[in-house]
Amino acid sequence: MQECISAARSPSGKSSKADSPQSGQQLNRTILKASMSAPYLGKEEELNLVARWRDNDESEALHEITTAHMRLVISIAAKFRRYNLPIGDLVQEGCIGLLEAAARFDPQREVRFSTYATWWIRASIQDYILRNWSIVRGGTSSAQKSLFFNLRRLRAKLTAENKNLSKDELYNKISSKLGVSVQDVETMDFRFSSNDNSLSSPVVQDEDVTIQKIDMLADPMPLQDQLVERSIDGKRRSLWLQKALRVLNARELQIIQTRRLGEDHVTLESLGLTLGISKERVRQIEARAIQKLRTALLAHNEQTAYYF
Repeated sequence: MQECISAARSPSGKSSKADSPQSGQQLNRTILKASMSAPYLGKEEELNLVARWRDNDESEALHEITTAHMRLVISIAAKFRRYNLPIGDLVQEGCIGLLEAAARFDPQREVRFSTYATWWIRASIQDYILRNWSIVRGGTSSAQKSLFFNLRRLRAKLTAENKNLSKDELYNKISSKLGVSVQDVETMDFRFSSNDNSLSSPVVQDEDVTIQKIDMLADPMPLQDQLVERSIDGKRRSLWLQKALRVLNARELQIIQTRRLGEDHVTLESLGLTLGISKERVRQIEARAIQKLRTALLAHNEQTAYYF
């Protein structure tokens, strides 16, 4: 089990991402040599090892299973090399999927372990690619995952069948085949055709000043003077309203507070039941109270007409 993970690492224990091209080539040869020298397992031997691992928790049995299937991990990982991620990292992720398959495999299903493990190995590698292919995270749903791994193949196939397809027609066909929206297809195609750009990369750079892309992004938040202005205006309107409410009688004040100033606006009918009057009478009292408030506010300061 330990070799399944460590085989994809350099002798120093560091990930292959940090290795030089020469050490990476040596790393790949080491993995290939170890996997090719591992013996094949017969069906009965395979089932016996799985049973020993599941029933008795024998790490030696798990080690034999994973070592014998390392060539399967490498074969599947090699199919994803076009995504330009280190092959050593892909093999490591495939090993994680292999270990997961070993933990979940049920001998009573009467299928070969390699058949069962293939799905787990591929799924683990695909999840790793989705997390690391771009610094911009994409969708992780099954539909988005299918779009990511099948877009280029489908686009090439459809283009070969009909070279006169417009981009819109091509996107519509891919959308229909993969069960995703046309917008998702267009967005994913754009991601494939463009490179990631860091916001820290310089736009203008000289001896005196360096301007990065992040410095040129507009801040959607209001300016500080606008925030202060809103705060002062809010307090001023609140003070004017408190003074104006004094002109209302008790019932008018209750209706206005319940219908206009509370978080939960009560209906005319329910408020009428509470006050023992009809909902039409509540509406009349409310309209009269609003008119009294407007008159009081304008009498206090004509500038309040701007706010109310």
